[in-house]
Amino acid sequence: MATYDLIIRGGTIVDGTGAPRFTGDVGIKDGLIAAVGKVHGDAAQEIDAGGKVVAPGWVDVHTHYDGQATWDQEMAPSSWHGVTTVIMGNCGVGFAPAAPDRHEWLIRLMEGVEDIPGTALAEGMKWDWETFPEYLDALERLPRTVDVGTHVPHGAVRAYVLGDRERPGAVPTADDIQKMADIVEDGVRAGALGFSTSRTVLHRSIDGELVPGTTATEEELIAIGRAMGKVGYGVFELASDMRREWNEFGWMGQISRETGLPVTFAALQSIAKEQPLSEQIDCMRAENDNGANIVAAIALRGNGIIMAWQGTVHPFRLRPSWQAIAELPWDQQRAKLLDPAFKAQLLSEECDYSQVPEDLIGISRVVAAGWAMQFEMDPDFNYEPQADESIAARAAAAGVSGDEYAYDLLCRDDGRGFIYLPILNYADGNLDFLEALQASDDTVNSLSDGGAHCGTICDAASPTFMLQHWVRDRKRGGRISLETAVKRQCYDSARLYGLNDRGVLAPGYIADLNIIDLDRIKLGKPWLAFDLPAGGKRLLQKAEGYDCTIKNGVVTFRNGDWTGATPGGLIRGPQQVELREAAE
Repeated sequence: MATYDLIIRGGTIVDGTGAPRFTGDVGIKDGLIAAVGKVHGDAAQEIDAGGKVVAPGWVDVHTHYDGQATWDQEMAPSSWHGVTTVIMGNCGVGFAPAAPDRHEWLIRLMEGVEDIPGTALAEGMKWDWETFPEYLDALERLPRTVDVGTHVPHGAVRAYVLGDRERPGAVPTADDIQKMADIVEDGVRAGALGFSTSRTVLHRSIDGELVPGTTATEEELIAIGRAMGKVGYGVFELASDMRREWNEFGWMGQISRETGLPVTFAALQSIAKEQPLSEQIDCMRAENDNGANIVAAIALRGNGIIMAWQGTVHPFRLRPSWQAIAELPWDQQRAKLLDPAFKAQLLSEECDYSQVPEDLIGISRVVAAGWAMQFEMDPDFNYEPQADESIAARAAAAGVSGDEYAYDLLCRDDGRGFIYLPILNYADGNLDFLEALQASDDTVNSLSDGGAHCGTICDAASPTFMLQHWVRDRKRGGRISLETAVKRQCYDSARLYGLNDRGVLAPGYIADLNIIDLDRIKLGKPWLAFDLPAGGKRLLQKAEGYDCTIKNGVVTFRNGDWTGATPGGLIRGPQQVELREAAE
């Protein structure tokens, strides 16, 4: 018998710890890394990684595959970008616990918050669960290309306990709060990696209602945190508008100090947040100096939307002429859009904001005519564009209005043009503010939203962007080292969630790896696919430069193509390195 199942020979090893890279081999046996360095012996399979980077598989801690993971084994698009572990159930939305009469309600909540087509969720999910432990059992039955772990979502818990009483502003009784805490405790004991909630006006159901956690009291949130503390592990995750009167950091600090557990929040430059990002970080560090463990979840680029005629959002969707054709099949829409008379009529109209919630009108106006903040996604687009690349600047240079330039841009490529609008994380017109945060131990790379915002973004490609932009190509400011980038997307993200068995290339760790041609790494052009159940649409983006992705010692992707292998499964609770005697 061969000494190893697989040996990766002669690669540039970046082991995930932040240590300097070195040239060596990796030997894999029984799904675990058995040797690193100069590996002697033979293997059933060998891969020549000369001139390539060998790194751990990416650990993505902020995704929304809660429905997709119940039917889809490939787990695209995250799996296309070297991700081997995803954590879902973020932002307080998910599908367990689920009373039989609340299925549609939970779907509409997810559709509104995360822009996942409700028809796809309704057709794709079997709902062969009610409680959260039963949902974990359902997830465990389907093998995948990646491992999945999940939070207990606040929205589902509240809906399960309050039933028809769940409305924005609903105040639970003491008994209700205890029931919610018990559900969270049971979920974490069954294997959930934490609990999540959302407290931002940007998160609404498809009916326009605020998500359940938005108006939750401090008492409710602390009680749930204490329930996790009784189990002894788990991450408390939230998104919030950080209104000062809510004293978010006060109760986050209290939960963390009482329980010893980490609390993580979405740290963004956002027009919806009352506290600027710098103030959020200062408040977090003040609590941490007092014994808390609060971690800022940061994105690596502007969080925004990619707009297209067939997407969920585009600049002209509130104009009467578009509204008149919004429900037509795409072929008929395209014919109208390419008609000069239709174009002239639409461009002469004003937007109708009458159906937009008052607190979202400002954002809607930026979408409709914020040409100085919108950018043409040409083939070499790098997600850190300058002002002279904006639609406003290019329209002025072309001698046309921003409206006309944007309209014509969207009509390119037979109606498949794209516009990029970074609503969040681009207040200064650059990403300089992220340089220091990526060097901080109290931040974690996050917020990819893999599996969500299907018609507007594709930030599941964030790990690839990290390599292409932050490590190799960035010209507008500082870069980060390859060693730092790998550590942040592997070791750091895994440790936050107690996944101590992955994110490092060393004996005993799970054999999750990427073999990367760093010179070729590149994001592909986005496209809209209609491949979800019931023909649901999603924005997809592939990558060049991943020679192989390996999960549990099995090659799952070669040169971007799925091999059909599904060695991934469900993560239940914290994980530790399984120490075995290294192969001779």
